[in-house]
Amino acid sequence: MNQDPGYSYSLTGSASSVLAEESARVFMNRVYGWMAFGLFLTGAIAWTVASSEALTNMVLPLFYPLMIAELVVVFAFSAMQSKVSGPVAAVLFILYAALNGLTFSVIFLAYELGSVGLVFGITAGAFAALTVFATVTKKDLSGWRSFLFMGLIGLIIASVVNIFLRSPMVTFVSSCVGVLVFAGLTAYDTQKLRQYHANSGYASAMSLAISGALMLYLDFINLFLMLLRLLGRRR
Repeated sequence: MNQDPGYSYSLTGSASSVLAEESARVFMNRVYGWMAFGLFLTGAIAWTVASSEALTNMVLPLFYPLMIAELVVVFAFSAMQSKVSGPVAAVLFILYAALNGLTFSVIFLAYELGSVGLVFGITAGAFAALTVFATVTKKDLSGWRSFLFMGLIGLIIASVVNIFLRSPMVTFVSSCVGVLVFAGLTAYDTQKLRQYHANSGYASAMSLAISGALMLYLDFINLFLMLLRLLGRRR
């Protein structure tokens, strides 16, 4: 019996599409798994340090050196992400999340615990909604890149200037802009990660998943900090 070539091609294309979608789902689950682990580690260390007066007294004098160490680790990871092996990427990610936990301990000292929990829940809900949007939308979000990059540079400049001005108005405006910028980056980076995976084939390296986890981890953390400035209740 003769088989219609067009029908055969349609079946092959459909099977390929299903495999690609399943591969993307597995990859993104791995990304979210690493991201969730990083957030848990950061939160656990921050809470542990803030709950201990001895640990707090050890960490606070090292706050700025720890922040510099964080920057060194994240920039090193970003520069080497296409070259490092999966285990090395994992170590760098865990190191960064742990350092972040040490510096984030000041949040529990500055804000009420219930307020921190509420803002974290709001951030998690917003993050989930944005990632779903980025996954299901047919719109190409690459056009957002220039706007988001300009907004990020503006935030950095405003933060540096406000170190000297200490203006509540600058803090409020920059926090509002920051929410928009990091919400946009969450959607943009989610879509970009799916595209990276599609271009790299089905057997994406572990390092790519961890690199994606770091990207979304940073989006989540910064969105959380901006919302905490706006909604958090200080002690």
